[in-house]
Amino acid sequence: MNFLIFKRKVNLFCILFLLLTLFTIQQAWSFPLEAIMNYAFPSGLVASPRGDLVAWVFNWEGKRNIWIAQAPGYKARQLTQYSLDDGQELGQLSFNSEGTIIVYVRGGSANRAGEFPNPTSNIEGAEQALWAIKVEGGEPWRLGQGSNPVLSPDGNSVVYSSRERIYMISLDESPKPKLLFKARGRNRAYTWSPDASKLVFVSSRGDHSFIGIYDLENKSIKWISPSVDRDGYPVWSPCGKYIAFIRFPGAMGTPSYRMDNGQKFSLMVADIKNGQAKEIWRCPNETGGFSQYYPAQTLRWGADGFLVFYSEHEKWMHLYSISVKNKKIVCLSPGEYEVEDSYISADGKILIFNSNSGDIDRRHLWSVPVAGGKVKLLSPGKGIEWAPALVSNGKDLVFLCSTASQPAAPAVMSINGKKKRLIAPEAIPETFPKKDLVEPQQVVFKAPDGLDIHCQLFLPKVAKSGDNRPAVIFMHGGPIRQMLLGWHMRGYYHNAYALNQYLANKGYVVLSVNFRSGIGYGFDFRTARDQGPRGASEYQDIVAAGRYLQKRPEVNPNKIGLWGGSYGGYLTALGLARDSELFAAGVDLHGVHDWSLRGRRRDGGGWGIRGEDLMSSAYQSSPVADVYFWTSPVLFVHGDDDRNVDFIQTTDLVQRLRQLGKAHIEILVFPDEVHGFLRHDIWLNVYNSAAGFFDRFLKNIKK
Repeated sequence: MNFLIFKRKVNLFCILFLLLTLFTIQQAWSFPLEAIMNYAFPSGLVASPRGDLVAWVFNWEGKRNIWIAQAPGYKARQLTQYSLDDGQELGQLSFNSEGTIIVYVRGGSANRAGEFPNPTSNIEGAEQALWAIKVEGGEPWRLGQGSNPVLSPDGNSVVYSSRERIYMISLDESPKPKLLFKARGRNRAYTWSPDASKLVFVSSRGDHSFIGIYDLENKSIKWISPSVDRDGYPVWSPCGKYIAFIRFPGAMGTPSYRMDNGQKFSLMVADIKNGQAKEIWRCPNETGGFSQYYPAQTLRWGADGFLVFYSEHEKWMHLYSISVKNKKIVCLSPGEYEVEDSYISADGKILIFNSNSGDIDRRHLWSVPVAGGKVKLLSPGKGIEWAPALVSNGKDLVFLCSTASQPAAPAVMSINGKKKRLIAPEAIPETFPKKDLVEPQQVVFKAPDGLDIHCQLFLPKVAKSGDNRPAVIFMHGGPIRQMLLGWHMRGYYHNAYALNQYLANKGYVVLSVNFRSGIGYGFDFRTARDQGPRGASEYQDIVAAGRYLQKRPEVNPNKIGLWGGSYGGYLTALGLARDSELFAAGVDLHGVHDWSLRGRRRDGGGWGIRGEDLMSSAYQSSPVADVYFWTSPVLFVHGDDDRNVDFIQTTDLVQRLRQLGKAHIEILVFPDEVHGFLRHDIWLNVYNSAAGFFDRFLKNIKK
């Protein structure tokens, strides 16, 4: 008898030990949100024209600072010492010509009321101003209120804009800004001539725009081939004798809009002596617009009289070069893929770019001669690379990179694509849960109309058939965005990727959907018919995602949630309004809820929402049109200084839902915050609230 009792105790002990072991393993996989959000996100990578220096901005838990590194060792060093999570942006870095001073901008741009972002509600207010700091260190000095600094080739002066006027200021430590000239229109897109004697700029005048040249010595303006068109993106030739620019048609009396921003454009080259411009190439179809405003630098001079530009006239975002002498055009990146960032070597002969060639849900670096030739892959593998730049020695290529488990970080390798290594590896703390992250899987399914939809599936490490797990669908904003199989290039979506990983770690099956109207899959995908206020055609992709998850063996088909921000917030609300039986809960960050309201308040809302018929279509394409059917619980999140989506979009929808009384509503409002939350503690608040909300309504965990 004693033996049987002993045996039972041993068995009980074994069972308890096994349960404790399983619990310990489960706990080892669990990490707090604060851990996965503890990274320094890099942006604004720039190389100095001399000294083999590179600089960038690290946003480390809301504390934004400039860091620098120098060849050959590239040991990173923090230059500025901003120590608060105060929501003040930092960027637009530029070196002077000697590589001894960095000019930067601190603070965000003003809203339509002229108010600068002040997310801490600082009683002293906020500003957007130019600052300068020596590379050797020391205290930065304020240059003046404004943005968009462009340093002179001689390194002594900087031009910048303030209230749509152009100013110039010296780089000494007691600067006095000087208004360069008074002229009609919004004067912007200014660039120094190679000899620093002139400034080319764009004068936007509503229905048309001119290219002007301001002569600093004669204090006069010369207009380049003024016409009834919209001229923009001017660039100087290396010799300083010519200016190239892009010409779009001027406005017509009846406002028009195309979902693809499509219009023809021309490449123009002007002789600055006589001010006359000649057309050297015209886009053969109406695909212009997006490929000119989306890239950081859409038009540049290369060596030997070549112009490099972006175009979508072959239905993919590609880089082209054209000889000004014989007007022969060459596609530098042929194939069914898209080019994003690019950089031309100092001698103008080599182009470095990133694209999704051969790996459509990632980005890799490539090189090609500006005159045309073989395209060479520089960064193969399963990583993601972007923002390339060559340091002044012409041998080292610096860039930003990430993987499925490694957050964004600056890196360096040789121009030949060898010996890649991280700069500032200390920016990824030892406590970062890199080993606990899952590698998202590429999923492609067909929408009801047959279109291929790419997604990233985050499966918990212990997921198995029959788990009956809750699931969440994530939708990006824009909609001109693309989520990738790793940490994203943009800060907003870098954060979103972190939350998707966090939810997967908590046991959710997460599906991130690249719905139609996004980038990465060609012109026709981005310009799909009847999207947004013209029919919400992309919503069928979200329903298809929900049906896909319902068929997954790990998923509880009755516990599928939605979350997203901006356009993703719109699709979240649309899903809850139209299909509460399919989507059990949603977290809606600053979404558009009534397209017709946006059209009335914002002169077409950026989508050409005008006229009775389109207003009716816009309303029917909105969540408010189906609000009566909304029964699923929702968490609304919005900052009331949102410059992208009016705060009334949330106040209006909440009142409608309150009146109906069918849905559980929770609200998280942040006074003085903008669209892409500027404070790190706000992001933590939002994401912890979102995760807790899903726990309560998808896992039934009451807290």
